Amino acid sequence: MNEIKCPNCGKVFKIDENAYESIIKQVRDHEFEKEIKIREEQYKVDKENAVKLTEANIEKKLTDELNKKNLELSELKNELKLKNTENELAIKKAITEKEKTIDSLTNQLELDKKEFKLKENNLKESYEEKLKDKEEQIAYYKDFKAKQSTKMVGESLEQHCSTEFNKLRPLFRNAYFEKDNDARTGSKGDFIFRDYDDEGTEIVSIMFEMKNEADETATKHKNEDFFKELDKDRKEKNCEYAVLVSLLEIDNEYYNDGIVDVSHKFEKMYVIRPQFFIPLITLIRGLALNSLGYKKELQIIQNQNIDISNFEENMNAFKEGFGRNYRLASEKFQKAIEEIDKTIDHLQKTKEALLSSENNLRLANNKAEELTIKKLTSGNETMRKKFEDLKNS
Repeated sequence: MNEIKCPNCGKVFKIDENAYESIIKQVRDHEFEKEIKIREEQYKVDKENAVKLTEANIEKKLTDELNKKNLELSELKNELKLKNTENELAIKKAITEKEKTIDSLTNQLELDKKEFKLKENNLKESYEEKLKDKEEQIAYYKDFKAKQSTKMVGESLEQHCSTEFNKLRPLFRNAYFEKDNDARTGSKGDFIFRDYDDEGTEIVSIMFEMKNEADETATKHKNEDFFKELDKDRKEKNCEYAVLVSLLEIDNEYYNDGIVDVSHKFEKMYVIRPQFFIPLITLIRGLALNSLGYKKELQIIQNQNIDISNFEENMNAFKEGFGRNYRLASEKFQKAIEEIDKTIDHLQKTKEALLSSENNLRLANNKAEELTIKKLTSGNETMRKKFEDLKNS
């Protein structure tokens, strides 16, 4: 018999050997199950801690990656902002420089206008002086007319004008003055005068028509009877001016007072008496010489205006080109942001996949813990026998 003392009341019991062994077995099995349960609880805690640590590591990695992408995005934004600022400064600088150029050209143009006005005033004064001289010459030629009219009736007017011009030809060293013998268009004038500068540029051109009529002529013509034909000849021979040298309507004071301008009827047309032949050529040639200089100066100013227009076109082209580059850069920037968003989305999906994998690993681990030799060989006598042989050996 074995004695057992109660730990609570201190009473001693006597039990037989079999009962004692049964109690010892119960205590031993209870302690073993308790130890197993403690171990299982500790395993679960360790496993949960491992999972949490893995999740924390993954979360940290994803956070670091996201911060890195945000930093790259911030750097891209700052870089684009810096480039935009630099481009705006470059445009402002270019516009400022071009505005200075325009102001310089404008000031130059104003200066040219003042010089042109000064030259115009000088020309006007010079013209008034020459006009005074011409008036004196006209008075002289009127007196000359009274003395020479009888002689000129019997003399060819064309020959007279040709002779008068040839007397003063040295004054017109680059001039052409010849009979108009080209009748291919159906009509022709009497003389064509063309004068050139030393560079071969035409200064002025005049189509002359000479009309003479004796007192005994039955049918009296008027000067205006020949205006239309003379204007046609001027245009066909590409002359700038048309001049009718006439002894018609000899008593008409309208034509006897000097140089008659009939351009209100036909463009750039004059009617003169023979004594004004050389003075008119000299006058028209002098005006043409002055206007030639003005034409060249005007051409220079027009070229300057063309340069300004070209600058404006170039500046507009620059603006359009810059705008296009800005749009392209903006599109690339937007595309980069979209790619970053895609990367973030991909990382998020990776995180979800890892979490899902961890769950599958947990399930697989549970299945592995539940797997035993007995379960593996259940229903398979051959494998069961081999494991038993292996165990025995």
